[in-house]
Amino acid sequence: MNTILTTLNAKYIHTNLALRYLKGAALPEFNPIIAEYTIKDPAFNIVSDLFQKKPDIVGFSCYIWNIEETIHVIKMLKTVCPNVKILLGGPEVSYDSHHWLRRIEEVDFIVMGEGETSFKQLLRHLHGEIALEDVPGICYLEDGKVRIHAQAPKIDLRELPSPFRFEEDLPHLSKRIQYIETSRGCPFSCQFCLSSIEVGVRYFNREKIKEDIRFLMNNGARTIKFVDRTFNISRSYAMEMFQFLIDEHKPGVVFQFEITADIMRPEVIQFLNDNAPKGLFRFEIGVQSTNDLTNTLVKRRQNFEKLTRTVTMVKEGGKIDQHLDLIAGLPEEDYASFRQTFNDVFAMRPEELQLGFLKLLRGTGLRLEAEKFGYTYVDQSPYEIFSNNVLTFDDIVRIKHAEDVLEKYWNAHRMDHTIEYLVTDVFETPFDFFQNFGTYWETKGWSRIGHQLEDLFLRLLMFLETVEGADLTTIQSLMQLDYLMAQQFQPRKLWWKERPTEEQQKALYSALRENPAIAGETFANFNLSEKELFKHTLIIPHYIDYQNFSKGKIVQKSGYLLTYFRHGQAPYFATIDSL
Repeated sequence: MNTILTTLNAKYIHTNLALRYLKGAALPEFNPIIAEYTIKDPAFNIVSDLFQKKPDIVGFSCYIWNIEETIHVIKMLKTVCPNVKILLGGPEVSYDSHHWLRRIEEVDFIVMGEGETSFKQLLRHLHGEIALEDVPGICYLEDGKVRIHAQAPKIDLRELPSPFRFEEDLPHLSKRIQYIETSRGCPFSCQFCLSSIEVGVRYFNREKIKEDIRFLMNNGARTIKFVDRTFNISRSYAMEMFQFLIDEHKPGVVFQFEITADIMRPEVIQFLNDNAPKGLFRFEIGVQSTNDLTNTLVKRRQNFEKLTRTVTMVKEGGKIDQHLDLIAGLPEEDYASFRQTFNDVFAMRPEELQLGFLKLLRGTGLRLEAEKFGYTYVDQSPYEIFSNNVLTFDDIVRIKHAEDVLEKYWNAHRMDHTIEYLVTDVFETPFDFFQNFGTYWETKGWSRIGHQLEDLFLRLLMFLETVEGADLTTIQSLMQLDYLMAQQFQPRKLWWKERPTEEQQKALYSALRENPAIAGETFANFNLSEKELFKHTLIIPHYIDYQNFSKGKIVQKSGYLLTYFRHGQAPYFATIDSL
């Protein structure tokens, strides 16, 4: 029987690790074909491709981001292949399985939870080798009634075969993100997270993991993400892996981990600061909320003081980028409290701050207690909330406005100096800037149209023109610096209007030819010819002294900003006094 393992990834660059573990577990008796698509692929195209593979069994890996698209594919596939057996697995269908069996009548079996043993045994049944009663961890409809089989004993992860050695994957290792699992389970009990359901943490064989990482790097993998829920729960294990990756990494490879920051010891961070190459590691840290009551209600243990110490130490080390997560809509966190949470976390200036919204996932404790906290939510994947007893839908919408511009203006790092000035000197708090600008952005309808880089600068300036007390002269000077710092070549078109007059420009270039040192001794040492001077420099009216700016101070000074664009290097800047 021809078996296909498939899923709809969120993006082409993603790979599905679960399918590969299932394939590895099924071998050598069975050899399923892996076929991956994306949620953006037309369902008709996916069905056509699956149809041409002539499947007898198709197993779908299901998640909140793909379940609705997957259902469309299943219904179409069953129409053109009425005899195909449809199997579902994955976190989205492992809970409330009776709901999925009744909603999707085309489904024959659901594999619940950890699937390696159940999937292989189910294949044995479908091939006529064992009775259905002997297949653990599955559910199905029989005579209109839901039948559920008890789970198999937990797998010894040390014995699982590698999911990375399939020949058909080799051409894609350099083009896609590779996910690696070194443990399963989570020691914490956060009631909004599915990981809290599995008690305890189990580890894979360390030496096998190292061999897999070597294999991935040797075959071109560039981004390797560890999917462990808390990579650093065992300090000795984390230190061993960090040392291994530092010792054996290949140039250009990046490793990403999800860590619990408040349990990370200072000596571990110091070790990384001293020994890790810059850019080798990237940390994802879930903060979610700084409200103590909220954290207590969702059974989340968090020492924010220690978390701050960790994030600050890592940032000061300058080696590791950090991605911090927040969740709006947790119990008893109203708008004012979330504003405080945002400001508490933004104060650490993480390289990325993701502002997410609570989703009441099937199987989680918080979904079971939804009525207690007055939750209203979309009862369809991804189950995002509308409101609760302390947060209105209007509050949610306003926070979403903040999320939109946070992504564009902070996480994208297009104008860091400008944003730092705005959140420090212009607005009462960082959240107020992002929320107010986000609401302005929405009222202008910009969320429904595209934008070029220049648009981001112009739209911010338009918003700031409505802000009482904003020093637009200083702000525009900072915006110009941010814009020009990102350029390797002189821009053909500038987004600001003020330019030197023709007479001023002639006088400035004449002065530079006669005495280049007016732009600094460093500039004079470039020894630019007249042709190079005109071709590779830009002079604009400016109102900040660059020498002080480069030292972290904003000192207002009328003059001109000289920018010398050096291909392959950062531009050179200098302030020239008015002539």
